[in-house]
Order: sequence, then C-alpha cells, then structure tokens
Amino acid sequence: MSCGEHHDVDCSEILQRVYVFIDNELEDASTDEIRQHLEECAPCLDEYDLERCVKKLVHRSCGSDHAPDALRQKILLRLTQIQVETTIITTTD
Repeated sequence: MSCGEHHDVDCSEILQRVYVFIDNELEDASTDEIRQHLEECAPCLDEYDLERCVKKLVHRSCGSDHAPDALRQKILLRLTQIQVETTIITTTD
C-alpha cells in the first residue's frame, strides 16, 4: 500500500509493523517513527484504526480464552504470508 506521498518510511513497512505497534511492543524510536507516519498518512491511519478495532473486537469476544502456542504461531505465520502476498500484489500493480 502506498498513499502516493513521500514519507521517510514506506507505507508498506509501517503496515507490516502495525500489529506490534498496537501491542506496544516496539522500541521507542520505532514507535515515534510509526506515530509520525500515521500523523502524515491518512490511508495508513485508516488501516491502523481498522486493525485496532478488529483487535479490540476479538479481545472482547474471546476475553479470557487463550489460544494454544502452536495455534498462535500458525496464525501469525499465515498473517505474515498474507501481508507479503498483499505487498507483492500491490507493488506489481
């Protein structure tokens, strides 16, 4: 994904790290970098807001349920694969 504007960090790179950002698991420099990008880039901010809402909905629906580690790893791997596939399709269009 790209909004067509120039940013210090490419939109696709920001969106690849947005899950970790939502979970507050980034170092301060990366957090500041993503915050700045989201302030400048409406499409990325919209995507961030959507992902944050989905995460809240899942948390609300499955509040006390914890997925087994193997399932969690499998889901994370698949999400990464989908992100890579989406990035490849977006950059080739």
